[in-house]
Amino acid sequence: MGRVGVDLYPLRPGVPLQDVDAFGRFLGGSPTNVAVAAARYGRRSAVITKTGADPFGVFVRQALAGYGVDARFVGESADLATPLTFCEIFPPDDFPLYFYRAPKAPDLDIGPDELDYDAIRAARIFWVTVTGLCEEPSRSATLAALEARGRRGITVLDLDYRPMFWDSREQAGSWVRKALEHVTVAAGNLDECATAVGVRDPDGAAAALRDHGVSLAVVKQGPRGVLAVDDAGSVRVPPVPVEVVNGLGAGDAFGGALCHGLLAGWDLRRTISFANAAGAHVAGELACSAAMPTEEQVLARLGAWADAQGDERSGACPDARPGDVHGKANDEVNHA
Repeated sequence: MGRVGVDLYPLRPGVPLQDVDAFGRFLGGSPTNVAVAAARYGRRSAVITKTGADPFGVFVRQALAGYGVDARFVGESADLATPLTFCEIFPPDDFPLYFYRAPKAPDLDIGPDELDYDAIRAARIFWVTVTGLCEEPSRSATLAALEARGRRGITVLDLDYRPMFWDSREQAGSWVRKALEHVTVAAGNLDECATAVGVRDPDGAAAALRDHGVSLAVVKQGPRGVLAVDDAGSVRVPPVPVEVVNGLGAGDAFGGALCHGLLAGWDLRRTISFANAAGAHVAGELACSAAMPTEEQVLARLGAWADAQGDERSGACPDARPGDVHGKANDEVNHA
């Protein structure tokens, strides 16, 4: 549940936006990309969102259908335009985003009375983002959906703090903590964890999230990898090396892979390792939604990484350099 829109990305990296003369058009919006990523693993997924009554809204529905994502819960606003997001691409870790969501994005105009609560309760995984809490009526709708879930199954809060959508970090933190009362999984980078629970230390942040009742806390640490803590203990997984092309979709790929691992019942280390490799795959591509990998592609990357580690121990140097591939480049970048 949450953002949807159209991403317009330069087809040539390293070019300032004012000089770009050719863009690729892609389906965008972080929770929408997570739904696409999950569908790539054969999972049945749907997204609760809203577009404008415009050609880009038509594109969104067509793209969702093409990716195998159910669009029955995608509403339409007669008065608001489908959002556009532009970016600049300066690998390996500089990807400025420019949001065109004024005066308001349709996905923030979803009201509690527009939700199918039976479907929300029935889903094996329900995924929401902090951005959905930044403005009414989306805030009330997001909280109503979480309350309806009652921590059934797996309920995930992507901590996804974006300063441009909030009046202050303190305002965001207060609403995040209300949402944490209703979720079983929380995932975010160190800055987002600090916004949510006031703690920037990885172990302390994970402990604080679990003190709010979260069963699984996932703390992304950029080039230091990922810390994940659940009822059985903690795991630390290093990042998978990748030659970064566009880091913006890596966090969404991580999220879709996390959903897949949780639904499959994998142990925590296997789940987080798989999610890391999925993020690496997308970080090495231009697109986000269109680049979401299959399980076979993720496993192939994991195998290549394991082989490279063996070569490195024997004195060889793998043809890759470490990149932040678990979620957000330099702890900050994720998808529009």
